[in-house]
Amino acid sequence: MTQREATLYDPDQWVVDRVLRRQSRTRGEQTCIVTTEGDSMTFSQAHLTANQVARFLQALHVSKGDTVAVLLPNCMDHCRAWFGISRLGAIHVAINIDYKGSFLKHVLNNSGARIIITAATLFDRIAGIEDELTDLAEVVTIGEVSSAKFRRLRIHHFSDYEKFNGGELDVLVTYRDLACIMYTSGTTGPAKGVLMPHAHTYLFGLGTIDNMGLTESDAFYIVLPLFHANALFMQLYASLIIGCKAVIRSRFSASAWIGDIVQYQATITNSLGVVSAFVLNQPPSDLDKKHRLHTIGVAPNVPELEDKLRERFAIKNVIGLYGMTEVNIPLYTQPGLSRPGSCGRVWDRYFEVKIVDADSDDEMPRREVGEIVVRPKQPFGFMAGYNALPDKTVEAWRNFWFHTGDAAWMDNEGYVYFVDRIKDCIRRRGENISSFEIEEVIGQHQAVAEVAAVAVESPISGGEDEVKVVVVRKPGQSLAHEELLSYCQQHMPRFAVPRFIEFVASLPKTPTSKVQKNLLRKSGVTPATWDSEANRH
Repeated sequence: MTQREATLYDPDQWVVDRVLRRQSRTRGEQTCIVTTEGDSMTFSQAHLTANQVARFLQALHVSKGDTVAVLLPNCMDHCRAWFGISRLGAIHVAINIDYKGSFLKHVLNNSGARIIITAATLFDRIAGIEDELTDLAEVVTIGEVSSAKFRRLRIHHFSDYEKFNGGELDVLVTYRDLACIMYTSGTTGPAKGVLMPHAHTYLFGLGTIDNMGLTESDAFYIVLPLFHANALFMQLYASLIIGCKAVIRSRFSASAWIGDIVQYQATITNSLGVVSAFVLNQPPSDLDKKHRLHTIGVAPNVPELEDKLRERFAIKNVIGLYGMTEVNIPLYTQPGLSRPGSCGRVWDRYFEVKIVDADSDDEMPRREVGEIVVRPKQPFGFMAGYNALPDKTVEAWRNFWFHTGDAAWMDNEGYVYFVDRIKDCIRRRGENISSFEIEEVIGQHQAVAEVAAVAVESPISGGEDEVKVVVVRKPGQSLAHEELLSYCQQHMPRFAVPRFIEFVASLPKTPTSKVQKNLLRKSGVTPATWDSEANRH
């Protein structure tokens, strides 16, 4: 094993600070990050900034092990915040930029964050729930804002980090320490906070290097949100680890995709859900084959989309993969080998994967559908549990395997093929959406007696869903489709707002009064279903 390989695979090096320190020494003035808005940063600047932001947070009485919430779009300050929080050994609480209302309140209260780093343009969301936040006391702002926005929260300016010394801190951070809490939605309650050790976050990046062939000469084009593991760890962290350039766009744009790839000479990117379909739906361009892009990671790996990506853009490697925030990315197809529809074989250096009977946990015969279960070989290379939810942690870890709730089958060569979700979860625009949280918000409307949220098939190729809500009005109450849609837009993240609404006299139920969502899903879009897209003015 070479010295370089020894460093890559040495767990003692699996923390952000050591990665930045090493790259600062060896690559110094080489550009590590550029944004499509015109910002850039070298490896030496990244290392310096990590220490400056860490000292700034220390001055705000943040210590190792404290949680710091980050509510930011893709931008250079998002990267700086992550660097500094990691350097200090604090825990980065990654918050979806679309969260508002009860969604945002839950994450802030569950994480116990005393400080949030956010943009001034998002202050109204925090001010609107200020009295319901149990721990938050300090707001670090990017952009100017009046302190009159808040009654008790104190405001600080993130740019003040530049005033602090960038020398090394006397704080030891190891791969065993917690690095991040990311929230993932289920069905029976609010989003669960996944506790992610440093080793776990590093393996997301190392998996990209090992299985997608990322090298120091690549340029990674990042359009997915940095509050998710795919962009932050699989893409940005992987780029830092290997020492290549990362190109970050503030938000995915299908129309700008191929132009950006050509302009920034991107060689690798990741897609998620319908991103590929949106790109392919763009009009053909003279740039479609005038680029350096050789690899794209896709999940799910829809066969028709893989064929179209290869044909239209002449992309050599379309890498199918499978993972979750909890379990890392244990499955990849390999460069140079086309496996349409497959999410790959197990990355067996660090993980084990089986397909089991969802009830008995007995391993299924090859080519028969069961549940994907995963467990790690590397200590701390997996989630450490769900924050403040020991019962949910134990439930997921039945019989010493993590149960994903996803159905799949494995062929005779060990390639896994995703089939469907076993759990009642909705997947839309790359987000897992809790039907519980949608129902909780709509159920608070004064005219609503009962509501059930279900997934219906999206008309867009990509293996994703649209959200449908079936609503029972209270007796004597009137509620129009447009009125309910407007209410949802005010109180939910964009991705959770239902496309389809149907009013009914009653919901189908079991003898024990449980809503039979399977019947609602089976009914899908009926003649009585109102489509917000079709009725957009």
